[in-house]
Amino acid sequence: MQWLVRFRVLWGVHRSLRALHPAPAHLGCQPLTGVGAPRWSDHDMPKEFNFASDVMDYWAQMEKEGKRGPGPALWWISTQGEEVKWNFRDMRDLSCRVANILTGPCSLQQGDHLALILPRVPEWWLVALGCIRTGIVFIPGTTQLTSKDILYRLQVSNAKAIVTTDSLAPEVDAVASECPALKSKLLVSDHSLHGWLDLQSLIKSASPEQTCIKSKTEDPMTIFFTSGTTGLPKMVKHNHGLALRSYLPTCRKLMQLKTSDVLWCLSDPGWILATVGALFEPWTAGSTLFIHHLPQFDPKVIIKVLFEYPITHCIAAPTVFRMILQQKVANLRFPTLKFCFTGGESLLIQEFEQWKKQTGILLHEIYGQSESGITCGVFQEMKIKPGSLGKAISPFDVQIIDDKGNVLPPNTEGNIGIRIKPTKPVGLFMYYENNPQKTAAVECGDFYNCGDKATMDAEGYIWFLGRSDDLINASGYRIGPAEVESALAEHPAVAESAVVSSPDPTRGEVVKAFVVLNPPFQSHDQDQLIKELQQHVKTVTAPYKYPRKVEFVPELPKTVTGKIKRAELRKKEFGQM
Repeated sequence: MQWLVRFRVLWGVHRSLRALHPAPAHLGCQPLTGVGAPRWSDHDMPKEFNFASDVMDYWAQMEKEGKRGPGPALWWISTQGEEVKWNFRDMRDLSCRVANILTGPCSLQQGDHLALILPRVPEWWLVALGCIRTGIVFIPGTTQLTSKDILYRLQVSNAKAIVTTDSLAPEVDAVASECPALKSKLLVSDHSLHGWLDLQSLIKSASPEQTCIKSKTEDPMTIFFTSGTTGLPKMVKHNHGLALRSYLPTCRKLMQLKTSDVLWCLSDPGWILATVGALFEPWTAGSTLFIHHLPQFDPKVIIKVLFEYPITHCIAAPTVFRMILQQKVANLRFPTLKFCFTGGESLLIQEFEQWKKQTGILLHEIYGQSESGITCGVFQEMKIKPGSLGKAISPFDVQIIDDKGNVLPPNTEGNIGIRIKPTKPVGLFMYYENNPQKTAAVECGDFYNCGDKATMDAEGYIWFLGRSDDLINASGYRIGPAEVESALAEHPAVAESAVVSSPDPTRGEVVKAFVVLNPPFQSHDQDQLIKELQQHVKTVTAPYKYPRKVEFVPELPKTVTGKIKRAELRKKEFGQM
């Protein structure tokens, strides 16, 4: 990473010696409010849209005209204290250089696929923007992938290029011979490696002169691999509408970002939340995106950063906020933090209340998927109903539907559905790449069936129950794991828990809880503690929901973003591991 700091200084000198390109005419003539006063309504679908030219180049022009404040566009720090600050003009010119690398030395063309497997380093954002400028479809992946995972992704996507680090390069080399489509390998490292193109050297020599494509809004832009909770991961293909959606008025009301704000999204770059929450959302508003390399989630580091840096908005999984609260820090009144957003799992009501009490800040829930981006959420001015996911975010028309696509009345359990007929809303995925059967399977009447169970009250608030394959059917009773986990969390012995179904010869399925104990209870008699937890759940919720099986574990399996891998626990219970 040292080269980034050195290159940043050199780039600042170079930039001051050359004229800046004018922004596209339709942006250059706009007032400062520009993106702040979108040209399109929630339900418009412009024929052409490109995030790089329509948003990034606009803010670069605003900086040139002195109409944006001095805050950086990208503010990156490493664990060792290294720091990179790039403004929008830097981002434009550096991403143009990367775009020229992709179409030059890498010989990629519009529509080609590129696998982007990097940690939280600035190059991830440069490559993503370079792809958007050229129409190359980028495919993010977490650095936790094994060689088997990488082989699968490269083969099924027919990726012609990959960008990764020296730590993962051997994993790629081990499988590259089985990936005939793979032609170019780009390395992000301080060291060179045989058979790999050196991104550092190429950026230094690349031209900053590049013409962004005139992409149609419906042209493909990116592919996300689903988590694979059932079967092998699917390729979720999105067009440029995913970026456009962050531009639309109602979507912008969710976080209400301003150019003076600093947003920190802790999502791993391999997931859609990073693309939406740490790319499209902050930069559409002209805000500063803050990034900490953060190889591992360390609550002490996160607390320290929130105290030392002027972060105003934070997005993270519930586990992150939970870990912070478990540190028992006397003072959690962060000086600049104003808004916190969380999603990916159900938020426990007591955690919501504890965070508000200790920080003075409300936790706003958001909900979404790889297929839909941020689908619904708790807006800043909205009345908060603890435990609710909030309301649908336009242009999505979200309803609770049955298995045939019929809209259900308020407070009735069903599937979360997004209306796709007569017109599919902007921001919803195109289809599952190379899998028309799976695509057809999620089309339910006039709706896309999200596969999540929920209810909606009379005011339009959505209450999440669980994934369809997470719901437990015990003797005809349908039990959402979040309800049981919430009840368990109220017991002082429980640090965290994960609830799944477990096979039972009499009932078909029963509730099983995997429980991580708080240290003072780890020496207690386990049989007695199981009985105590079971009785506790019977007391605080419907008795039929209590866990008939309890297993104490040192930790729960989680993704890099902190989501509990319930599918892994479920497979273990049903003998599929």
